[in-house]
Amino acid sequence: MPTPLLSFFHPDRLWLLVLVPILLLTYWVLSRRAASRSRAYGIENLNRVLPRQASWKRHVAVVAAVLSLASLTVAFAQPKGSVNVPRERATVVLAIDVSRSMEAVDVDPNRLDAAKTAAQGFVDLLPRGFNVSLVAFSGTAAVIVPPTQDRALVKGSIQNLQLAPSTAIGEGIYSSLDAMTLVPPDPDHPDDPTPGAIVLLSDGYTNIGRNSQDAAKDSKAAGFPIYTIAYGTPNGYVVTNGRREPVPVNTAELNTVARESGGEAFKAGSSAELQQVYSSIARSVGYEQVDQEITEFYAGIALGFAVLASLAVLSLAARWP
Repeated sequence: MPTPLLSFFHPDRLWLLVLVPILLLTYWVLSRRAASRSRAYGIENLNRVLPRQASWKRHVAVVAAVLSLASLTVAFAQPKGSVNVPRERATVVLAIDVSRSMEAVDVDPNRLDAAKTAAQGFVDLLPRGFNVSLVAFSGTAAVIVPPTQDRALVKGSIQNLQLAPSTAIGEGIYSSLDAMTLVPPDPDHPDDPTPGAIVLLSDGYTNIGRNSQDAAKDSKAAGFPIYTIAYGTPNGYVVTNGRREPVPVNTAELNTVARESGGEAFKAGSSAELQQVYSSIARSVGYEQVDQEITEFYAGIALGFAVLASLAVLSLAARWP
């Protein structure tokens, strides 16, 4: 079922809109009566008072006045619209793959350095009241920064991330869930569950540790969706002992993680694409759509039509029929 273009807090007040066609019909009838009288009696008084070239001003005045009334009626019904507002309280765990494959230079200057820059920008995009935590994973995983509102601490820790061997996406998810347990309780609602999400960036291919699909299911059970970012290109490679080893991005595993956790999967093959992905995720996890009254907008439209009608009447210098 399609979403209505406009909804109202008091739709029952819209019945007043029936006045619009009634007024327009009345104006048309009066105009026709005045014209017929002039023809019947050969009287040109109307044209003397209201020259023919000014008749369009009369139409503008009437139509603008009626539209002003219609806009005021819509405003009186208190229209509402969906707007994005920051969530009041949530925690985002940023899990970043620091395995050796992140050294690939298919992304300038390399996957990890580009990921650091984009992740720091992502932290700045989150609403001020959010807690942010940093998890790094390679062959093992660790909570680098527990949930905090200190953005500078998180961004500095992102910059200091170092490469390590192997990839354990499942361990990265479980460490992210550990980070969620460290969130300080809400002083106003200490018993409420912690709202939050995990944002996990990797080039994929788990080769050690617990299964990432099982970890994703556990994350969903805990109430934390995972937004995955498959970062890199199919042509990525690293050089080990003088040999070139291909490290193509594995979108399949990360898609599975996102699906099983109730989150969403993204992919990025460049620094610019990664920044766009982070921006999209920040809007998803940091903001929510709520209905807010937008009466002022329609009241402003009504005022504009009223001003137009007034100007037309002043320039007309004649009464309506």
